[in-house]
Amino acid sequence: MTTDIKKRVEEALSAIRNKVTQTPSVAIVLGSGLGSFADTITEAVAIPYGDIPHFPASTVKGHKGRLIVGKTAGKTVVAMQGRFHFYEGYPISDVTFPIRVMIALGARDLIITNASGALNRSYAVGDLMIMTDHINSMGINPLIGPNDDTIGPRFPPMQGVYTPALVQSALELGRKIGAPVQRGVYVAVTGPSYETAAELRALRAIGADAVGMSTVPEVIVAVHSGIKRVFGVSCITDMATGDHHEDVNHEDVIKAAAAAQPYFLALLQGMIERF
Repeated sequence: MTTDIKKRVEEALSAIRNKVTQTPSVAIVLGSGLGSFADTITEAVAIPYGDIPHFPASTVKGHKGRLIVGKTAGKTVVAMQGRFHFYEGYPISDVTFPIRVMIALGARDLIITNASGALNRSYAVGDLMIMTDHINSMGINPLIGPNDDTIGPRFPPMQGVYTPALVQSALELGRKIGAPVQRGVYVAVTGPSYETAAELRALRAIGADAVGMSTVPEVIVAVHSGIKRVFGVSCITDMATGDHHEDVNHEDVIKAAAAAQPYFLALLQGMIERF
């Protein structure tokens, strides 16, 4: 992180702290169609992204574009109700900028969510895939460029980034509440076009269980910035096996994510309690 980004983080923090007195311990990123979790946050202060210096504008349907600080499940949290994507045309440093801000605000644990297409034939729409690992197929890394060793290492290790104990805890909790939980590997592509059948088969062949257009850059920056634990959950909103003609559009993705809300909300609440 260069001096310029440090300055931008401080300016964003100053604007947030003018409105927020709480110090969050958990940062949450809410993906496409999953923003209703923010409604469970009490004593909440909601700040539109447009009121925070250097935050981009969220342009995708299903992403409200607010930073919310408050309490849920006994913890103080900071939640992004909507994220930014590389395909929206923003530099990758802008896409991941809010992660650095939330960590600077005090968060030490990260919960990151997304909507994705199932590459694994055993999955079904509505499943919640607990992320065990990821594959970066975006052709870009947010740490490319000068590195400030006072912020993070030049070569941060990524093995075991999705905290194994949290993965196991989420699987146990999911079964307890009757949620359709799976475990698997998420692969990130740039989008915004959906993949061809050949591309989907290739992604499955390299070991991915679900495909999406986010998350990986944010997790890389979180690790670089010193986050302690990462928990990722992916809501399966469509089948993307490449086996046959599979129509998918963003409207259907939003509807499928909304249908999974009861299990999704219960799982996140339970996991925050366990942090």
